[in-house]
Amino acid sequence: MIIGLTGSIASGKSTVAKMLKEYNLPIVDADLVARQVVEPGTETLRKIAEAFGADVISENGEMDRAKVGSIIFHDESKRKVLNGIIHPAIRAEMLRQRDEYVTNGEKTVVMDIPLLFESKLQHYVEKILVVSVDEETQLKRLMERNQLSEEDAKARIRSQLPLSVKEQGADAVINNNGTIEDAKIQLERILREWNVI
Repeated sequence: MIIGLTGSIASGKSTVAKMLKEYNLPIVDADLVARQVVEPGTETLRKIAEAFGADVISENGEMDRAKVGSIIFHDESKRKVLNGIIHPAIRAEMLRQRDEYVTNGEKTVVMDIPLLFESKLQHYVEKILVVSVDEETQLKRLMERNQLSEEDAKARIRSQLPLSVKEQGADAVINNNGTIEDAKIQLERILREWNVI
């Protein structure tokens, strides 16, 4: 079974991902893959240098995120070019990792994809687990965690699909308004229902 784990900013998805690791389930982490595909010497990094100029690669061979950021921040067409290079590479690597786990005999693989719905990647997985919180809790946690003003925190939350929409597309929802222990109990119940444990 391929489980898609998703949530929204400050919903506690990373906490639930850690819990899943405790069950020794293999996890394909989209954020980690996004860093791996632009490591020095990769084809993706070569394409980025081709599109944006050699000076976006720093002396140590890594992508200069600040330089690339300043180029795409003010230019929508350049952002599309960058996404056109990076997104297919991320998707291909995520599928490669998923398939490798399956080939090696893993019965369950978790794909941790923060923007699962926004990127329309539901077809990559068989079950979708959404980590959700109420808006008040989400806002409070985000402001505390990232030291943001209420306005900035709200803007970040608005940049993603509302959790209520994600919940509608989920096979199971972990309500993460309570304690870590509460979330653990819900996760265990879901994994049992899905015959994962």
